[in-house]
Amino acid sequence: MTLTTRTQEINEHMNILERIKSDHETQRDLMRRIEDTEGDSEKRRELYQQFKAEFEAHAAAEEHAFYAPLMKHSESTDQSRHSVAEHHEAMELIEKLDETDMSSPEWLKTFKKLVHDNDHHMEEEEDDVFALARQTLGESKLAELLEVFDDRKSEEMA
Repeated sequence: MTLTTRTQEINEHMNILERIKSDHETQRDLMRRIEDTEGDSEKRRELYQQFKAEFEAHAAAEEHAFYAPLMKHSESTDQSRHSVAEHHEAMELIEKLDETDMSSPEWLKTFKKLVHDNDHHMEEEEDDVFALARQTLGESKLAELLEVFDDRKSEEMA
């Protein structure tokens, strides 16, 4: 069995919602690990760079492969716009973090706001948006969108 065949076999049993949730778990883990660091340490810098790359690639892929199709349906347009706006608010906090001394209290305060906001965003997606997507797009479309999501995220991570 080739790797491509194996990937296709795995993807037949997954959909974009499961991939998004998996990414959320990665983000949650990285955020908690960053919270356990102190000051301008190598560990904090490394974890923050991992989180930032993961978040940015995830958001770009999600907007392209998930929210763009949802916005085509009137019943999910408002929620989709709201979620995309939350991505942009998080990106503004990341920009502020990039410009702030990692050892300053301001950095930690901004990071904690990012954690709070991102936790809220991910919970809202998992609790509300996923159900809306199942209803609006259907299971077969959600399965198709997984490959689009994975391709875009890979491009973003490259």
